[in-house]
Amino acid sequence: MTTTGTPTWLATQNDRTAFRLLLTHGPLSRSQLGELSGMSKPTAGQMIARLERAGLISPAGEVTGARGPNATSYGVRTDSLTGVAISMLEDAIEAVLVDPTDAVHPVAVLPTGTDRTPVSDVTEAVVAACAAAGVRRDSVSLLVIGVQAAFDAESDRLSFTDTLPGWPDRGARALIEQATGLTVIIENDVNLATLAEGAATGLVDFAYLWLGEGLGAGLDTGGHLQRGASGSAGEIGYLEVPRSALAIDPDAFDFTDLVGWPGMTALLGCGTFAEALAALPGNDEALESLAERIALLVEALAAVVDPARVVLGGPTALVGGERLAELVQARVATRRDLPVLAGRAGSHPVLLGARRLLVESIRERLEDAIVAPAGKED
Repeated sequence: MTTTGTPTWLATQNDRTAFRLLLTHGPLSRSQLGELSGMSKPTAGQMIARLERAGLISPAGEVTGARGPNATSYGVRTDSLTGVAISMLEDAIEAVLVDPTDAVHPVAVLPTGTDRTPVSDVTEAVVAACAAAGVRRDSVSLLVIGVQAAFDAESDRLSFTDTLPGWPDRGARALIEQATGLTVIIENDVNLATLAEGAATGLVDFAYLWLGEGLGAGLDTGGHLQRGASGSAGEIGYLEVPRSALAIDPDAFDFTDLVGWPGMTALLGCGTFAEALAALPGNDEALESLAERIALLVEALAAVVDPARVVLGGPTALVGGERLAELVQARVATRRDLPVLAGRAGSHPVLLGARRLLVESIRERLEDAIVAPAGKED
């Protein structure tokens, strides 16, 4: 801790400002950093020197086109502190490295084995993500893991899941942290996808409806996720269907039966969910029927949450696209004034949401670590 207003404190604030500018603008020369920060060129040079000594930045090339010798540019090191975003799927694990600059790295996909534990699943994912990105394993300090389950962070408890064999109901996060020495955040996959949608579109105050083999809802209120008292808010797939669903599918008990893999495979006449997804695009009759089913789900969600808008996400919404959103919107409009939009977060929204959390956490940690040494203010 340093006293506010002292030279050491001022140097620390300057260095943190410089670090943020390098994250925002990419590699900069001393002159460019001075112009952006409002500091003199010598002061900018001192900031760069301190950040380089701290191991946070390094030379990134030269700035050409100006009069005189080419100036060296400096950028934030991508290996100073990293994290790994992990999505635990039913039959695979997806993982991607995340660095302070938010650079795009390859997604590693691993098949799930038969003898699974939280530690083995996560350890293999971290090794694969680092190998794919060409980054040292010892640079990783943080993990965000998206699971197809409700997770109560306070009690370290998983519920509403059957896709994590070998994972205990309680204590999974503690097991991973003790075995790896890493900081671990476990989050519901639909909540992460909701974060990704908000980041991709700038939307706030919306319900994100995940449509896939299973169903879920993420609830954004003023830019904040609503997780519920035990982390199980949005487990809408377990909700029993209304009587009006009898005319659509008399055998459907809950909304997963109606809109998830049972309903999709029956509607498209396919043996697997993947086959049903492949048969959906361009099949207007199936899209019309599916929209009718989804409209019932939207109505149930809207009656409880009353969101400003509903965004359709997940595999089914991704292949259904704008056409499916339009058809659902037309049916919802007969009951209430509620916009229904197609998702914009892409094909890996869970990883993207985890990445957003990691970038914020990594940058906060690095910035907190920037403290100018006393007596080194120049």
